[in-house]
Amino acid sequence: MKRLMGLDFGSKTIGVAISDPLNVIASPLETIVREKENGLRSSFRRIAALAAEYEVGRIVIGLPLNMDDSRGERAIKTETFAGELARRLEAEGLDIPVELWDERLSTVSADEILEETRVEHSRRKQYIDRIAAAIILEDYMKNKVPNSGF
Repeated sequence: MKRLMGLDFGSKTIGVAISDPLNVIASPLETIVREKENGLRSSFRRIAALAAEYEVGRIVIGLPLNMDDSRGERAIKTETFAGELARRLEAEGLDIPVELWDERLSTVSADEILEETRVEHSRRKQYIDRIAAAIILEDYMKNKVPNSGF
């Protein structure tokens, strides 16, 4: 079974999470940081490298819908990112589907986890995006992956 990768796409960071080989556990992996919001070339390369390294079969990207289900500016940027990532993966010869998944409140949940574990506020940014990606991936597995153990 191929692993799943979860992404939390932000304006300057992309949180990355990965599932175990059985798609039961989602674990935070890393945070990709970029200088400019539109500076995505190296981010696409890093995601492709991680996908190849971990033998990823699907990438799930959190879609930040508004609470009324509408799509705001951030959701539109995320949809554009997902489409471009799918094209880049295909160009690199990687046959990996890219799927969007409702991520409302995943960053809030990640912040609550960091609060509960008493991570200092000054260090939270270092972890929050990858934890949010793991929350997105965990929710996806719980709701979409048959026999994921949840």
